[in-house]
Amino acid sequence: MLKSLNTTKFVSVAILSAVLAGCGSQAPTSTNTAPTVATSLASAPLAPNVYLAQAANSKDPQQRDTYLLLAAHSYINANDYAAAQKLLKPMLPSLTQIPTLVAEHKYLTARVLEHTSTPLDALKTLTYPSTWVLPGWQMAAYHQLRAHLFQLNKQPIDQVRELSLLTTYLPPAEASEVNNQIWQVLQPMHEQTLLEFTKDAKSPVFAGWLQLAYIAKHYAVDPNQLVRYLGDWQKQNPYHPAAAKLPADLDHALNAKPYTPKNIAVLLPLTGQRASAANAIRQGILASYLAKPNEQVSVNFYDTANDAVSAYQQAVNAGAEFIIGPLLPNEIDQLLALNTSATPTATAPAASAPIPQLFLNQTDKFAPDANKFYFALSPAQEAADAATRMYQDGVTMPLLLASNDAIGKRMAESFIQAWKKKSDAPIEVYYYDGGDKMKTTVQDALGVRDSQARIARIKELLGNSVQADFRSRQDIDAIYMISTPQELTLLKAFIDVTFSVFTQPVPLYTSSRSRIDNESSQTAQDLNNLTLSDAPWLMQNSEENLMVNTLWPGWNNGQKRLFVMGYDAMDLISKLAQMRSFTGYQFNGRSGVLSVNPDGVINRQLSWGRYQRGSFRQL
Repeated sequence: MLKSLNTTKFVSVAILSAVLAGCGSQAPTSTNTAPTVATSLASAPLAPNVYLAQAANSKDPQQRDTYLLLAAHSYINANDYAAAQKLLKPMLPSLTQIPTLVAEHKYLTARVLEHTSTPLDALKTLTYPSTWVLPGWQMAAYHQLRAHLFQLNKQPIDQVRELSLLTTYLPPAEASEVNNQIWQVLQPMHEQTLLEFTKDAKSPVFAGWLQLAYIAKHYAVDPNQLVRYLGDWQKQNPYHPAAAKLPADLDHALNAKPYTPKNIAVLLPLTGQRASAANAIRQGILASYLAKPNEQVSVNFYDTANDAVSAYQQAVNAGAEFIIGPLLPNEIDQLLALNTSATPTATAPAASAPIPQLFLNQTDKFAPDANKFYFALSPAQEAADAATRMYQDGVTMPLLLASNDAIGKRMAESFIQAWKKKSDAPIEVYYYDGGDKMKTTVQDALGVRDSQARIARIKELLGNSVQADFRSRQDIDAIYMISTPQELTLLKAFIDVTFSVFTQPVPLYTSSRSRIDNESSQTAQDLNNLTLSDAPWLMQNSEENLMVNTLWPGWNNGQKRLFVMGYDAMDLISKLAQMRSFTGYQFNGRSGVLSVNPDGVINRQLSWGRYQRGSFRQL
């Protein structure tokens, strides 16, 4: 990996070796000799006071500026950004106008601004004219820092552009590491975003990366098409770093054999207490099948209400080539235990290959298996997705208000773990109970009760004639609410009235678990400015939505989500093998943007909408 920007500037070992080798036949130089600007600025291993003393003794302006820049660099290495800034700012008016020195001043100033201001301010400073001719190590440091700043500023496209330029100044081994980083940055991007930047004529290496990522995503479901377009790309980009060696996951996707079952079995609790949920999934599966009918493919349903193992054996004996389900975690655990301990019998002889299976839930009791996948409408996964969304929206100090129950605690923990991957900022969580306790929890969370207590003490000292309004805390910039639909309206009302007149209310976020069925215009008005995640299909008013509402007018939002889950489950079958091999491959399903982890767990990235002026609008 590249060296940390907090220690020394990255300099390629190979580049330094070449410089040193070129000087190897020369006599050792005195410590009092002026440094050669082109090489000495690469790192600052000495203490700042050493360079400052040398600067004070230098009569030549170029020598003086070089030592002052080295001193500033040394301060930055020690994380003393204030001292570095005190050196750099006064230098600028009289700085020797040599490109290497001016570039170094810009670079070090950007390093300081990253920590004392914002990444955007640092980027505005760190620009080099195209006419400058600079040594390779300096250009490498320039592109590396710009890539880092674009990453902090959440601009992945620009980050990739800088990384692609960085590789041109690195030896092969280190360039390969950066290429891997480029590919990782490209993975979460949507096809349309990639497509918009694939024709950048100014940077063919950068454009080539985006073209490759687009091809990989767009054609991953069809291996034949993928091979064809990859071949065309390699012919058009023969000198691109990825032309000779494709990224490993893309290479795996090329060799992954898609599932093409003719006999699909579905295991669901079609009777009993879970029949209502199972029927919604069943209708979604049938709707997907009927949208693309294939007389050669049969779909057969098996009831797991009495015994999931028995239903599974029936499906196997009937020649199932792919199995969807079961739905309940305990049934999944039973089948996982069965498959682990199964031995050939007269009724279930040993199969030549395991039957691939898409479970419709998740369980903690599984070991990754190449032919097993886990698809769930997971509240915990939705909370993790919300953490990512809020971070992308620029939130830095979120506050969580969560229901004091098992689901609330699980979602809060999932949010916290996802947030920790994005930021070191701490997260406060307040768990609330119903009734008046909810109001008290909201007041505690926003610091109002402390403010009210201070006002009460002042009135005790000075009398009740003192006029004072409470104040709410100002250190948070968003609230994520984890609640049931029944709690949501009341919880938001408590938050609205708890913000003081001195404080600008912060953005509010919540999950699909909180969404109210059959919302009225008054309810939507009460939820004004609340941002909510949900399945993309439930954000729209398409003909398909209207048809479902007509056929099953009594369905709630939960049943509609299960319907689109079933629809997506059928659509996923032919894509799962490639999706697992190529983690960057995303499928735009009705339940969300879907991808597959190496362990077979399917991730869902939801859509977002906001209540505004009495209605709900997709963002």
